[in-house]
Amino acid sequence: MQNNLAPRDVLASGDTKGRTSEQVLLVTKLARPSVGADLVPRPRLVSQLQLGIQRPLTLIAAPAGFGKTTLLSTWLEHTPLPAAWVSLERGDDDLTRFWTYVFTALERVHPGSGASALALLQASTLSPLPPIETVLTAWINALATLPHEVALVLDDYHLITEQSIHRSLAFLLDHLPRQLHLVMATRANPSLPLARLRTRGHLTEIRAADLRFTTEETAAFLTRGLGLELSDGDIAALEARTEGWIAGLQLAALSMRGRQDIPAFLKAFTGSQRYIIDYLTEEVLARQPEPVQTFLLQTAILERLQGSLCEAVIGEHGGGASGQAMLEQLEQANLFLVPLDDERLWYRYHQLFAEALRHRLQRRQPAQVPELHRRASAWYDPRVAQREKGFSFVEKGKIGKEIVLYSA
Repeated sequence: MQNNLAPRDVLASGDTKGRTSEQVLLVTKLARPSVGADLVPRPRLVSQLQLGIQRPLTLIAAPAGFGKTTLLSTWLEHTPLPAAWVSLERGDDDLTRFWTYVFTALERVHPGSGASALALLQASTLSPLPPIETVLTAWINALATLPHEVALVLDDYHLITEQSIHRSLAFLLDHLPRQLHLVMATRANPSLPLARLRTRGHLTEIRAADLRFTTEETAAFLTRGLGLELSDGDIAALEARTEGWIAGLQLAALSMRGRQDIPAFLKAFTGSQRYIIDYLTEEVLARQPEPVQTFLLQTAILERLQGSLCEAVIGEHGGGASGQAMLEQLEQANLFLVPLDDERLWYRYHQLFAEALRHRLQRRQPAQVPELHRRASAWYDPRVAQREKGFSFVEKGKIGKEIVLYSA
């Protein structure tokens, strides 16, 4: 099959002469993003990705702004492994469109490998789509004849919610030919059998804890990458405030430019800083359903989060899932939630995220803040504090009659 580039960076998905329903694909979505010259080297993670090709699936899952796409682009610059790249968008949350992009991406790397599968998909414009397992079987059989290995990179997979796509990817992973390695970057855990893949040794995982900048990487990013002159103490303070969150460091650096008293700025730097607020609002909060937004805003007053405590704060009008179920949902979605124990009972928000949420709550619902604290105070019991090893339940502040619920 021959792919002809069309004007304005569009790509015909195959020879569909005479069909009015021809799918036109954006060729730019099949191109790997370039890497800047000022990139901070991350050899430990590049090595981890290279080792990961020995397993069927590599999963990079972390919140927005942790450098997932940049890391993948850097790795592909250093690996001899051929790779097909698909940058996913919300419009790709359709079974036929999703697989048309995937087959076309592999076809560009290995011409002929996706011809049969694409033909089956294109035939569905005139007749019902055959079972996707049939289409994938034709594709898997073609890939199994390739003389060497290839990687398929799916970037921003969190935008895919269609269950039929998740099921078809699970089918692919169950029958993956040795020539193909799947790499996925996502903000949320995908609806795939991760536990089964993990126990079989078929999964390589890179999470937020791995992606956070180390002290050395933070120093390189701020001084060499962004040209800032900072002391070791300033760098350490900024790393502590951002918890190694790369986007947070970038936004802090933008705010520091032109300032003379850097230590004073760092002391006052919080999640309520306007660049942080704008980023987290646009990239994280605004993308969530209304019940999730409400839960995030109202529970942000808590230093530590636990299921029944969250239910007490949200109140009877919280609706929907239980507090524990919502916390587990937030963790699956990688919404800046940090587990504090192996049982997944206690959590906290990333400190900048919590501060941004509290700032937004205070701006939008100032009259509700005292009531939220009152509910948290009513839940609080000194015996619970002792049993839960002295966790601080509520943000340090005044509650009721000058009462501060902040355990030592």
